Formats: sequence, C-alpha cells, structure tokens
Amino acid sequence: MKLGLFLLLSLAAAAHAAPAKTGPEVGTKIPAFQARDQYGRTQTFDSLKGRKGLVLLFVRSADW
Repeated sequence: MKLGLFLLLSLAAAAHAAPAKTGPEVGTKIPAFQARDQYGRTQTFDSLKGRKGLVLLFVRSADW
C-alpha cells in the first residue's frame, strides 16, 4: 500500500516537472571548428556543408 502511494506520488511529480534540456535551441549558430577526417584531411563546417545543410552527430564512446 505504501509503495503504491509512493509510486503514484512520484509519477504525479514527474508529470509536472520541466522538460529536460536536450541541446541547443533551434537556430543557434555553432562555433567554428576544425576536425580531421578518416583520411587525415582537416574539415570545417563550411567544407562539410552541402546544398541542404549538414547534420552533425556526436557519439560518446563507452571506451574512455
């Protein structure tokens, strides 16, 4: 009974919590960057951007 009440109150509190921030706001400009590609060439946003833009995906490895 106490566990059920606890879970119900926890769910109610979570429903009213502010959404978590997941990234930059839409339209935010990215900082200038340089990175080496798999061939050792230096790439920038402008060198990677195509006619329709660019999608950058950053993946953090579990192998630290």
